[in-house]
Amino acid sequence: MKLSCGTRFTFLVLFLFAAQSVAVYAGSFHKDVQIHWGDGRGKVRDRDGKLLSLSLDKSSGSGFQSHQEFLYGKAEVQMKLVPGNSAGTVTTFYLKSPGTTWDEIDFEFLGNISGHPYTLHTNVYTRGSGDKEQQFHLWFDPTKNFHTYCITWNPQRIIFTVDGIPIREFKNSESMGVPFPKNQPMRLYASLWEAEHWATRGGLEKTDWSKAPFTAFYRNYNVEGCVWANGKSSCPANAPWFTQKVDPEGEKKMKWAQSKYMVYNYCSDKRRFPQGVPAVCT
Repeated sequence: MKLSCGTRFTFLVLFLFAAQSVAVYAGSFHKDVQIHWGDGRGKVRDRDGKLLSLSLDKSSGSGFQSHQEFLYGKAEVQMKLVPGNSAGTVTTFYLKSPGTTWDEIDFEFLGNISGHPYTLHTNVYTRGSGDKEQQFHLWFDPTKNFHTYCITWNPQRIIFTVDGIPIREFKNSESMGVPFPKNQPMRLYASLWEAEHWATRGGLEKTDWSKAPFTAFYRNYNVEGCVWANGKSSCPANAPWFTQKVDPEGEKKMKWAQSKYMVYNYCSDKRRFPQGVPAVCT
């Protein structure tokens, strides 16, 4: 096959990019993750490793984790959540480091009784401390079709997006004394588990086990990140997500999502913080 100059240039660019220390995964559940608990309740559903399901019954839930750890990156997946009466169930996609003073960046989907919306719970932990919750009711039914959920984590900020719409930006405010996750490499995790004591209306709605097993689906898992290896991670700044921020159009979309669909914001919880909201909120 004869290659044009433009095609040769494209191949050269791809080769040089591949030589960088940033690892780009075009997502295979077969090669990139391990179903690390659930005793068979987590399953890769196709030969190419594009579709995975997690199930929950009264005996156990299930989950998977990435083989590799990352220090900064962009992680996204498409999810279709448990339909019908999902009260007491929690479906997740998140980043987390090990240890007792861990860092963590959360997407958690809190189930509900039939006819009532899921609650999307977001949080950021640094050194084992969270308490930075923002919650949303989505503008669509997340059980009917697959939707894309993305975490972008770089040295300046963490951006949570849903179907390309930013819903939350957690900025690095270390200059104000607010810790930011920057020193601990994290793995990607996903899980489906039972938390009926708190997940739905503060535990008022219990899990209806007659509806089990509950099943959620994940597909098109994709990570662009800096792989942590041998005690270091090198991440060149030419990766677009490494300097990504919410642009003016994204700011408009985020204000729309927060004004119409946010149902809890720790920055507005005066009862919880009677002495004043945390510094990062000001």
